[in-house]
Amino acid sequence: MKDKTTLNAFRQTWKLAVATLLLGCFHGAAAHHPIQGKFDPEQSATMPGVVTKVDWRSPHVHVFMNVNEGNNVVNWAVELENPYILIANGWDDNSLQPGDMIRVSGMKARNGSRQVWGDEVVMAETGRSVYAVSDTSPPKPLAKRPVPRWPDNNRPVLGASPGGVGGLWSYPTEKVLVEDGVDVTMDEYGQLENIADAGKVAPMQDWALARYVHRQERNLMDDPMYLDCKPPGGPRQYQSDLGFQLIEDRKNDRIFVLLGSGNRNYRIIHMDGRNQVGLVTGDDDNPLFYGRSTGSWAGDTLVVETTGFNEGFWFTNGGLPHTDMLTMEERFTRSDFDTLHYEVTINDPGAYTRPWTASWDLSWVGGAGLPFSLCQHNRQ
Repeated sequence: MKDKTTLNAFRQTWKLAVATLLLGCFHGAAAHHPIQGKFDPEQSATMPGVVTKVDWRSPHVHVFMNVNEGNNVVNWAVELENPYILIANGWDDNSLQPGDMIRVSGMKARNGSRQVWGDEVVMAETGRSVYAVSDTSPPKPLAKRPVPRWPDNNRPVLGASPGGVGGLWSYPTEKVLVEDGVDVTMDEYGQLENIADAGKVAPMQDWALARYVHRQERNLMDDPMYLDCKPPGGPRQYQSDLGFQLIEDRKNDRIFVLLGSGNRNYRIIHMDGRNQVGLVTGDDDNPLFYGRSTGSWAGDTLVVETTGFNEGFWFTNGGLPHTDMLTMEERFTRSDFDTLHYEVTINDPGAYTRPWTASWDLSWVGGAGLPFSLCQHNRQ
C-alpha cells in the first residue's frame, strides 16, 4: 500500500508538470522518432494549399489541405510535431483555421501517399511561419553554480533542490550511442551519413553488425518505438530533448526516473541493496524493457547496475542491437548545478565482442515540466 500511495503521488506530480508545460516553461524539441523511416529526404516538395482541417492529436499533429493538381483538387496530410512540443513553442489548434492559405515545404512519404513532413509551414499571403519549433537549449549561467546537496549526508541532489524550483534534465550533447573516442557522423535519429562507418560505432559481433546495417539501410523504419509504441529502454531514455526527472524517494530507498515521453514511462532504481530479481507480486523475473536496476553511491557519483532486459525494443536511437544478455553500468554525476554527466558501459556478450563505454552531458532546465502524451500505434 505504501508503494501505491507513493506512486500515486508521483503521478500527481506528472499532472502538475503537464500544467507547467502548457504555460510554456518547456523549450522546444525535435521529433521523437526517426521521421526518415516514413518520409524520404530525397523526395522534397513545396506546395500551396487551403487548410481543410487541423487534427490536434498525439503522437503528431496533422494539417489537412486541398492542393490543386492539374484540373483536380486533392487532399494532402501535413505531419507536424507532437502537440505538447508545439504548445511549448506558442502554438495551439487555432493557429491555423480551415480556409487559411498556406505553403508547405518538406519531405514526401516514402509509400507514395499524399503525406508530407512539414519542415516549413508559412502563411501564403504574408510569409509568416506557423508551427515552427526551436530545439535550442536554454543558456547556462556565465558562472557555474555549485552542486545542490542534501543537508544530512552532503550527497548531491539529483533533481530539484529541496524547496527550490522544479525542472528536468534535457538537451543531451549526444543523441546517439557511439563508443567514446569514435568519430562517425549521424543525424539526431541515429542515421549514419556513411553506411560504411557502421562497423566503427561499437565493437559488434558479425551478426549484430549485419542487423545494424540492415536497420540503417531501411532508414530506421522498423523502430519499434515508432511502430508499436515500445518504451525507450536502455540509454535511449536519455537521448531525447523531451527530458527526464530524477525523483529521490529517500524514505523508501529508491529513485524514480520519470521520462518526458509517451505513456508516462518510468523506471525505478532501488537503493536498498536488494538483489536484481523479480517479485512474485510484480514482474516475477520476466525480462523487462527497462530491466531491473540497483544503485549505490561512489563519492558524488550514482552508480546503477541494470540487468534483466527483453529484446523487444531498440536501446538507442539508430538501432544498435542488443540481446537479453545485456547488462549496463550507468554513472550519473552532477558536476555543477546545471550539468549532469551520464556515462554508460555496455556489456552484452550476445551482441558485442567486449564491454564498451559511451558518455554525454545533459542540461538542467529549471521550471520545466515533463511533456506527456499517449502514444498511439503509427497512423499511416
